[in-house]
Amino acid sequence: MSDQEQNSESTLRRAFEALAIDDEGRACRDIPESACREEPRNFFTHVTSLSLSKLADGLVDPKLVLSWLLTSLGAPGAVIGLLVPVREAGALLPQMFTAASIRAMPLRKYAWAGGAVMQGVAALAIFAFAQMFEGATAGWAILGALGVLALARSVCSVSYKDVLGKTVSKSRRGTATGVAGSIAAGMVILFAVLLVSGLVERRTIVLAALVGAGLCWILGGVVFATLQEAEGATEGGEQAFSVARQNLSLLSEDPQLRMFIAARGCLTATALAPPFMVAASSSEGQTAFEGLGFLVLASSGAGLVSSFVWGRLSDRSSRKVLLISALAGALSLGATTLAAVAGALATIWVLPLLLFGLMIAYQGVRLGRSTHLVDMANEDTRAAYTAISNTVIGVVLLVGSVFGVVAQAFGNAAVLGSMASLCLAGAFFAFRLEEVQAE
Repeated sequence: MSDQEQNSESTLRRAFEALAIDDEGRACRDIPESACREEPRNFFTHVTSLSLSKLADGLVDPKLVLSWLLTSLGAPGAVIGLLVPVREAGALLPQMFTAASIRAMPLRKYAWAGGAVMQGVAALAIFAFAQMFEGATAGWAILGALGVLALARSVCSVSYKDVLGKTVSKSRRGTATGVAGSIAAGMVILFAVLLVSGLVERRTIVLAALVGAGLCWILGGVVFATLQEAEGATEGGEQAFSVARQNLSLLSEDPQLRMFIAARGCLTATALAPPFMVAASSSEGQTAFEGLGFLVLASSGAGLVSSFVWGRLSDRSSRKVLLISALAGALSLGATTLAAVAGALATIWVLPLLLFGLMIAYQGVRLGRSTHLVDMANEDTRAAYTAISNTVIGVVLLVGSVFGVVAQAFGNAAVLGSMASLCLAGAFFAFRLEEVQAE
């Protein structure tokens, strides 16, 4: 190794120790010695790839950005209402059946890299369809591209935790994802500020964001492929449906897995709530997406100020992060319910402020449940736990479409109140989880 390479390696390790290690000389945990030597480089590869992926997520947010785009294209309300279920459930439901195929790959980084590139292609297709079509045709075409994006995301999701668990030590995983979330949130804030400024026509900014998202995903996939990953066990990857049946048995065998899925299922309310918050505001006289920039700013700002903190806290106790996030979500949604009943959502700053609070809770849920699942499992069960958890939650998200019926029958305030109650139930289940970060 040349002097320049040694200096670069030394600088990388010092940056890694300053950012991710809080105890002097802390050793690697549950990764082999070869992975420990490569951990500083792998840590920053994770941060770079995940930052690009999360930035792309923020630029193609179905809850806000794509909903606004389809509204501006004149797509039917029924199609717009399917954006979030297709995006969320489509990314989760296939995982029970893709986990086995991915486990058959000794190097699973290529699964994530390929999924990221495919998401980029799908984002570019959404841009093309928005330019080519209008009305129902545009709506269905974009929804189809979003479905492809969701399927590609499912491959990334089921492979990522396994790769993270092989390449970054148990005490630093939440920090890696938290740093990436903060970097991405800062970039999305620039996008939101541009939307708010009025310097460029809003449609032009949104279309440019779609292209940027596509390029970010493709670049993120290329970077992720450079990870130094040791070959992993491939047993159990021969027959997808057989492995799926074996995975289902884990629900009866592991009470902590059941408790974790129950908590995560209740806390899907933090993901499902934003469209109902916007709808409640619209019913009080605001134009639903005129404040797109302010809503994106609130959402990305929450990620910026909370992701790193949630990540570091998750490395100490992901259980407590889930508990605190659940209580914060209940508080935000409870306040939104009261504001809707009192007619206060018509005030321009109220909805962004409440969305900001909910998105802080949402970031905690995402980082807490991701870190908890990785640390709760071992190398042999990690892929299976991820697949079954995400598949069950995918079904829960589809069942969550019943909230639309509740909103029509009883109003958006009733939905928001129900979701606040779900967050309280999630806090109950999170409280009963074990401290998986304990030595």
